[in-house]
Amino acid sequence: MAIPGNLLSSTTESIDPNTSGWTSKLNSTITQGVGGRNGNGCLAVKSVAAGEMQARTVSSYAITAGTVYETFSDTAGVVAERIGIRWLNSAGTEISITWSLTTAGASGGWHRVSVAGAAPVGATQAQVLLSSTETGANQYHYWENVYLGLPIRVQGNLLPFNTESSEVDASGWAAVVNATVSRQVPVVQWAVDAYNVGGHTLAMTAVAAGNASVLAVDRPTVTPGVEYLAYAYLNPPTLAAVAWIELRYYDATGNQIAAQRSTLATPPPGAGMYRQRASLAAPANAATCSVAAGLDGASAGQVLRLETVVVTVAPKLQSGSVLPYADSSIEQGVAGWTRTAGVATVAQTTPWGIAFFEGSYALAITSTTATASTIRSAKFPTPGGAGLNWRAQIIAHIGAGTWANVAVKIRWYDAANTDLGTSAGTTYGISPGPWYVLSSDGAAPATATQAAIELVATASATNSVLHIDQIVLWQVLPQTAVSTVDADGYIQLTLRELPLDYLLTVYRVSPDGSRTLVRGPAGLLSLNVITSDLMIIEDHEAPLGVQVYYLIEIYNPAGALASTRLSTSATLALADIQEAWLKDPGNPQRACRVLVQRAPDWQRPIEQTAYVVRGRRNKVVLSGQRQGLEGDLAIWTRTDEERAALHLLLDSGSVLLWQADPGMGVDDMYVTVGQITEARTGGFAQEPWRAWTLPLVQADMPVTTGVNGAAGRTWQDVLTEFATWGDVRTAYATWEDVLLDRRRG
Repeated sequence: MAIPGNLLSSTTESIDPNTSGWTSKLNSTITQGVGGRNGNGCLAVKSVAAGEMQARTVSSYAITAGTVYETFSDTAGVVAERIGIRWLNSAGTEISITWSLTTAGASGGWHRVSVAGAAPVGATQAQVLLSSTETGANQYHYWENVYLGLPIRVQGNLLPFNTESSEVDASGWAAVVNATVSRQVPVVQWAVDAYNVGGHTLAMTAVAAGNASVLAVDRPTVTPGVEYLAYAYLNPPTLAAVAWIELRYYDATGNQIAAQRSTLATPPPGAGMYRQRASLAAPANAATCSVAAGLDGASAGQVLRLETVVVTVAPKLQSGSVLPYADSSIEQGVAGWTRTAGVATVAQTTPWGIAFFEGSYALAITSTTATASTIRSAKFPTPGGAGLNWRAQIIAHIGAGTWANVAVKIRWYDAANTDLGTSAGTTYGISPGPWYVLSSDGAAPATATQAAIELVATASATNSVLHIDQIVLWQVLPQTAVSTVDADGYIQLTLRELPLDYLLTVYRVSPDGSRTLVRGPAGLLSLNVITSDLMIIEDHEAPLGVQVYYLIEIYNPAGALASTRLSTSATLALADIQEAWLKDPGNPQRACRVLVQRAPDWQRPIEQTAYVVRGRRNKVVLSGQRQGLEGDLAIWTRTDEERAALHLLLDSGSVLLWQADPGMGVDDMYVTVGQITEARTGGFAQEPWRAWTLPLVQADMPVTTGVNGAAGRTWQDVLTEFATWGDVRTAYATWEDVLLDRRRG
């Protein structure tokens, strides 16, 4: 699959179907190899003689001086390697090369190399360089899945790219105690589509025996009361030492006021990279935060490597859940979970990754006897008042022994922490094998303001272990809801409690029973993979003045229909029937509501050839199929803003949707617009009204066009990537470009 944002062509990126995007630069010949990861092809670079050999991209790619660019590739060979960005001026002359460090070792398995750097002054173009130093002639080195472009970073990360990745240098980090800071490139195989990992890691080296730590120098701002999550891949030393990551908060004067440490379970299961998470709500006086990492009990010379360091707003494992991430995920210990009755013990699973459903750990409930034990969470606010329905849900798995049953309940409390009792609860029998979803509903009693999740787990054998993960408590809202947004011309469809990794199809159903697929980010929503339990769909192609509803089909990952849903009906209104909507299905933010001067007088052309037959009165006419409607739509724009918006809509030349009130006798129609005429309406020169003639040709509904959007980007990403608003204006031409992250050049 194509790497998003890649300046390289798909052929140059994947070396499929050929090597036309690459050429030899030094001491090498190139051919197409097989066994690649991004398609079967790969670039096989063969040495002519012993020594360094290089290959480069055939093309040079336009870049902007001063902007940071990144390149990476998956590679394999018998020697270590490096990758570089070759900077060229407008004449094609080399200015300099930004090289990665050489990989710490060689590997015949695919592993990642990468580097990033700012384009130097005078640079207008860049090439990718691949380099390895072979020990003899006719030795091969393999490359594949190559990227060149703007840095690919974790969206929502409060830390800048170089602190996250250390791909430029190690300046984003400082030693705190008993440590030095550097960079290394270990041999690590990552998933082919894990685009924001791999390459350089931050290396903390203990100077002497004892505790050692480093700290990110950045201090991103935080909002008091908001829960944040810090995480990173940790690569601890092979000898015993306790590795940890810590989220730290500071007040407005820079004093540290709170911290939450999360320790990698020891010993680690191997010598790889292990993601460790720490979360904590920002205190009332918090202004900024940072991330620290370190080793306790290190030996002199031991190294802790960090990869992909992130601070972001903590996710909710279920939309609307009132549990903090720590209590839901068990990623930094048992949080607020305790045993209130029975003999069972409560602990975090160990080692890292031995048992989990989300993250890397789970809650381990161990019973030494075949008896029942009660396990309870901390108390959490349940706003909204009496009578509202709440749902507690856990995901459970038998780790050892057998369990007769598990009861899931909600225990209620008032504002004074008075125990109001539990809901009736639901009891489940579970068997060894898969993870089970166990849930129970309960209505909040009078005066209840808080609740805890309570589990009564009954072991049926000694030394039985039950694993619990992804624990959530949320107010139950309708699974499917619709609302109209008449001012912007769309219907909003909200889908809740969707099963992750299942497949989703969404139809809009008209009064005559006809079904039309609804458009999503990747095109029409037909068997799209569900990546979130909550989905909000804006249907900008819903008809005006017609009552519609939505049919939702959910399929399991194998493609079998698992369930269906029906929404309530909704009707989209147009306040002024003299107006009409012109919309770009792929860019709904460009939609324009215009005043109609005159609807088209339609023509339907047809291809015909007439033959005169001697001796016959009538011609013989051969006809093709009659074509769709064609005609001129006359409209007005009333302000300069409307005029500019219509120009923006028409600039792309994309297929548009024209919608008018049903009373106008015109069906919704997909059209292409030919050469437009924009005329003044007379009067003063300052008159803002314009009369437009839009030549329309009926078109088919775009099938593959997806709805463009921010794709997860938030204002926090903009704030992190740019120091000033002036930098934003320099990088982007319009606010739409900011939304879609389309930078100049």
